[in-house]
Parts: sequence; structure tokens; C-alpha cells
Amino acid sequence: MNPHPTRRAVVLAGAAAALAPALPAFASTPGQGNPVQPYASYWYPDSLPSGSPGEGVTWRSLKSWRKATDADLAFNAATVPLARRFTPTPANQTARAGQARIQSLVSFGPTASNPSQGAPTADYYALTHWAYIDELVFWGGSSGEGLILAPNAPVVDAAHRHGVRVLGNVFLPPAAYGGQLRWTRDLVQRDASGRYPLAAQLVAVAAAYGFDGWFINAETDGGNTALATDMLGFVKELKALGAARGQRVTWYDAMTANGSVSWQGALNSRNQAFFEAADTMFLDFRWTAGTLAASGTKAGQLARSRYELWAGVDVESNGLDSSVDWDAIIPATGPHVSSFGFYRPEWTRNHLPANRTPGDFHAADDRFWTGSSLDPSRPEAGSGWRAPAVAVADRSTVSALPFATTFNTGHGLRWYEAGKVTSPAEWNHLGLQDRLPSRRWVTRTTGRHPTVAFDFADAWRGGSSVLLSGSPGAPVTLDLYVTRLPLSKRTVVELTHRADADVVVELAVATAEPARPGAPHPYRCIPAGALKAGGWTTTRLHLTGLSGTARAIGVRLTPAGALTYRLGALALHDGPHVPGSPRELKVTAGSDGMRFTWLGAPGPVRHYELHRILPDGTRRFLGGTCQSAYYVPGLVREQGEKAARFEVRAVGELYAASGPAPAAHTW
Repeated sequence: MNPHPTRRAVVLAGAAAALAPALPAFASTPGQGNPVQPYASYWYPDSLPSGSPGEGVTWRSLKSWRKATDADLAFNAATVPLARRFTPTPANQTARAGQARIQSLVSFGPTASNPSQGAPTADYYALTHWAYIDELVFWGGSSGEGLILAPNAPVVDAAHRHGVRVLGNVFLPPAAYGGQLRWTRDLVQRDASGRYPLAAQLVAVAAAYGFDGWFINAETDGGNTALATDMLGFVKELKALGAARGQRVTWYDAMTANGSVSWQGALNSRNQAFFEAADTMFLDFRWTAGTLAASGTKAGQLARSRYELWAGVDVESNGLDSSVDWDAIIPATGPHVSSFGFYRPEWTRNHLPANRTPGDFHAADDRFWTGSSLDPSRPEAGSGWRAPAVAVADRSTVSALPFATTFNTGHGLRWYEAGKVTSPAEWNHLGLQDRLPSRRWVTRTTGRHPTVAFDFADAWRGGSSVLLSGSPGAPVTLDLYVTRLPLSKRTVVELTHRADADVVVELAVATAEPARPGAPHPYRCIPAGALKAGGWTTTRLHLTGLSGTARAIGVRLTPAGALTYRLGALALHDGPHVPGSPRELKVTAGSDGMRFTWLGAPGPVRHYELHRILPDGTRRFLGGTCQSAYYVPGLVREQGEKAARFEVRAVGELYAASGPAPAAHTW
């Protein structure tokens, strides 16, 4: 990227090592072998640096990588397929479909020692506003650790569930920050037949790991026309080989046609060959209104869409206070000029104090993506920050039955099952994130709008629920999901909810689109009864008289006074389904924890959950994953325990769990 000192310092430190939460020191059992913690993968193209790697760093060559010998592949390979999306009628009159799109460049953790499958802390960038994003770039890389990053599986699984592509990152840093031109030459080397072997390797890695392509950022200066010619051939081959696997390539505006690194902030004759070779191009932050307009015109002359250009928007340091010429990208009137790319939107977490909570993070993140009104149907006017919800139409993947959600954001202060805590430990794992409401939060009332937020103090399942609170003085309708769900006589809806004060609840279902952008859905309200103050209750409703396609789902609440209502789960289905059981659970102990592997269950599975059976017979949740392998740190013997007992179960789309596959570990 355009070398800003603060950004480069972070990259050099290991692409946000300082931003990732420190993991606690875990107890280890003497004499149980080498460390077994799996981490997200990273490589150099071919040759390695001189000297020795730093503590916790492993130097690897991409050219030497082989799927068959990748010991951590089972922990790092995503399994959730890329979901198809649809675009409903926009939530407001300013958001536009089919124009500007958003690419998001995010550092979820350090280059080295980034856990493959989450960690025992709730302090994590648990991105949830996927509805506005087209592509996510797994940002990172450093000259002292590795330059090529494969996204870890939880990020890919969560993104794919919401229909978002994820790209790995190839970062060839400037010489001033440790970059060596030999690494660029390594990347674009040819074999005896004139092919680019590392292009094939990148495609093979993305296919094996289950992500969607690569972001190529070549910023090591000192090159010449011959090197640029090789790079162009490399990108063409990478795109051609990747396209056969459904993969994509983004080129970053740095290297030009003569091999020099010269950030243009535009599509022009100096970089158009690379744009034509790739699927999209990320324009450096030095763009202007004039260069963006000219870039869009030039894209059209090349028979390409102007929305295949991402205008870089740097929010790493200042977030919502970043100075951005929004009218140059997404003018309030007239067509959008280009797409745009956020650089480091995890500012929404990182700018908060060290004692931040998940609730603090989501409040900041909602403001970033939705705007200060916190309601995309009522966008703020005149703000310096133009939130994505104001300009970009949201998308949804909720288009098939069964559909269920527990409003799990992918991190929490504890783990709940059926409203009970089965693990008191903090956790994060984005692969367990549910498909979440895309419009947060649309409420309609003639009274005062309540506060709506993800709540981490109580949950039905996972780590969070949706909490509505306030004194509206009138009925309130909360939009939950825009959908394309086919309805039949067998379709039922289950609401799991609780209240601290009596409230009348109705299920709101729309089978037609709103009359216009920003208009309310034409809901039909189905009585769900008077919910008394107390514990969690599951209400089962038949959609009698409704047919066709459900276009939106919500709830209508009529409180007697103050409103404190939690929604813990929502499910629509035509009948129950219990997944088959996994088999052959195996345990491998190491000095830092245990690896668990098993044979996957037959048929569709949402994810797997691992529990420990304690000596008193109670079950303690250890973790969940979409993979058939999982690592647990720091397990120690319980008092009087000769062998630790474990069970893994498959969990289906309706959160029904299979029978267990058991295993034991003798201490």
C-alpha cells in the first residue's frame, strides 16, 4: 500500500500483531510431546530470508507446499460453500443496487501465530455487516514472517455463509520495509515450458483451503520492463487457472508497465494491462474526483465495468472521522463513479480502550456500517461519514428452507445451550456465526424507537441474543430478515424468546415486496401470544393462510409499559431434521493442548461441537467448528480423573444435534 509510516510499522510488526488479543498462558502436561497448536498458513514465494526466524515464526516456501503433506490442512480448510445472494428492495431511497460495491481489507490477527480456529477471548473483530461487502481480503504479511497469507477457515466459513468471497493476500513490500526484489522474481519465475509454477501453486492452495482467489500487491521497487512483463504473464496465468476453479484476482495499483512502483490512484495507460489481466483493481488512496471519473471512463473504453475498480478508503487510523471525498465515489445524486475498498475497517474494534466488551465493539461497528441513526431505513442526513447502508443496497442469502438462527455473532463471554451456560469461558470462532439480520436495526413505530442490539449477557444458544429495550409507548415492528423462503402448508416458525415485562408478540411475515425503496414491508401479523416475564420460551406457529414466498420476517411487539425483550432463536422449516453422527473421534495430546479429529457425519452438517464429560457426568462445551478437526488448548486432569472423556456431535441447520462419537484420553 501507499507507504504511510503508521501502516507500515504495523505491517512490519507482523500485520497487526499489536492488534490481536494476547492469548493466555495455558497449562501443559509434561511428557506429552511437541506443541500441536495449528495456525493460519503463510509463505514466502520460494527462497527464504537469510538468518533465522523470530520466535513463533516458521519460514515456509510456497513452491515447496504440497496438499498431501500439509499437517494442518484439516484445521485450515474452509467447508462452507459460497452462498448465492439476492438483492431485495433497498431499505432506503439513497441505497442503490447494481452500482458501487465494497471490498474490505482486514487484518484479523498477526501473520505468524494466528490461530486456525478461534481463541479463548471474546475480544475479536467479529465482522457481521457482510450484507454490504462483495469481497474480503485477508490482509497481512511481513518481510520477517512471510508474504503470502491463506485466510483462516472461520473467516471464510462466515463470509461464505453470507455470500462474500474471501481473497488471500500476496504482499511484496517496499525495499524500505524489508522487501527484496528476488521475492518478486521468485513469484513470477517460469519453468522449462514457460509456465508460471507459483501461479498454479496459488490456485492449488486456494482450492485446498476453500477460499476464492488472491489480492496481488507488488510494491517492491527496483524492477524493470522485463520484470513487469513477467508479472503480467503471471497475473494472466493466475486468473486463467483460477477462473476454472471459480477464483478471482485483484491487482493493487503499485507496479506499472515499466516495472517501477508508482502508485497512480487511477486506471491509466501505466497500469491498464494489469487491470485487463485481473478481475478487479484496487486504486491507491491518492485518487481524486478527476482521476476516478477518468478511470471509470477508461474502464468503459476497455469494455469493463467502472465498478470493477475499488477506490481505496483508508480508515485504519481515523475510522468514522476519516476525511473522504464521498461525492467523488458515491455521489448523492447521479450514478456512482466507482466501487470502493475499505483499508482496515477493524478500526471499529482497535480504537476502543483495552477493556472493551463485545457490546462496545458492535455499537461502534454498527455506526460504521449503518450510520449514526443506527437504522438503515432512516439514514442520517448531512453527516461527514457516509455509511455503506446509505449508498449500497444490502444483500441476503436467506432463500431456502430450513432456515434457523440463534443470533450468534461468532464470539461471546460464555457459551449457552438451551439457555444454560455450558462453558463459562470467553471465546471467538467466526465459523460458528449465524446468518445475521442485514438491516440493523429497522424499527417502525408511532412511538419512541427502542434500542436494539446484540446482547452478550444472556443467550439461548451460542454467545448472544437480540435485545430490544426502551419505553416506546406504542407497538413496535422489528425487521429481522429479508428472505426468499418458499412457504407450504407444512411450514412452521419457531420463536425462542423471553421478556422482563409482559409483552404481546406477533410474528410479522411479508409475501410481497415494499411499494418502493424505504417503504415498510406489507407484513401480515400472526399472533404468538402474550409473553409473560420469565425464562426462555419457544413458541411454535403454523403459517395458516400464507403461501408463495416469504419476502421478509420480523416481530411486532406491544408492551404494557417498558420493553425488555430478548430474541434467542428463529427457525422456519417444513419438518425436523437430525443429522447423522460423526465417527472415530481421535485425540492427540501435545505440550500445549490436544488435537481432535474425526470422520464427518453423512449428509448436510452445519458444524460440529466438542464436549468434555466431567467426572460428575455434566457436559462442558470445549468448542465448535465447521471442520472435522479441532484443537483445544490447556486441558488438564480433573481431580480424581484417570481418563478424560470427550464427545463430538454433528449439528444441523435447525441446531438439532446428532448422537455422539466418543473418545477418551488416559492421563
